[in-house]
Amino acid sequence: MNKESNTNADLNDDFAMFRESLNGVKPLKQDQVQLKQTKKIQSVELKQQVKQQQSEFYFSDEYIPDIDTSGTINYVKAGADSYLAKQLRRGDYAPELILDLHGLNKETVKQELAALIHACKKQHIACACIVHGIGERILKHKVPQYLVQHPDVLAIHQAPLEYGGKGAVLILVDLPDDPSFGR
Repeated sequence: MNKESNTNADLNDDFAMFRESLNGVKPLKQDQVQLKQTKKIQSVELKQQVKQQQSEFYFSDEYIPDIDTSGTINYVKAGADSYLAKQLRRGDYAPELILDLHGLNKETVKQELAALIHACKKQHIACACIVHGIGERILKHKVPQYLVQHPDVLAIHQAPLEYGGKGAVLILVDLPDDPSFGR
């Protein structure tokens, strides 16, 4: 019992010393700061505007390229090796990124295509698959028309069956020579 009473006495002494050291101390008055959400909202809106402007810069609804979108989609950029389309068709390039456009409108599709090409360049990915679906054939016709307008798209070909067939296209992106680009 002696040990317990010594321990209690020591604790009481410690508490007494602590209270004595706090003598004359006033509690802090807490300030409440209201964070302004407008900056965050403005930055999100600014990012959306930049994305919109970038997609409008590359993809125009007015321009209609001379490619047949009713049959097998096949395009190679002028100055690029014409064998690239055949390599895409045969499956020599496997897509590392797949973009599904089901349910999106044309304006959102433009933004997503611009973001996909940017991601391919940033991650140093040469081939991507874009699944547009068949549906009413609006995106089936528009997606290739948008893609041929982008300067970094080397080739486009209808995807093989395992990647979506008539409802998808494979694209080859022109990558920079420096693999450290975008990292």
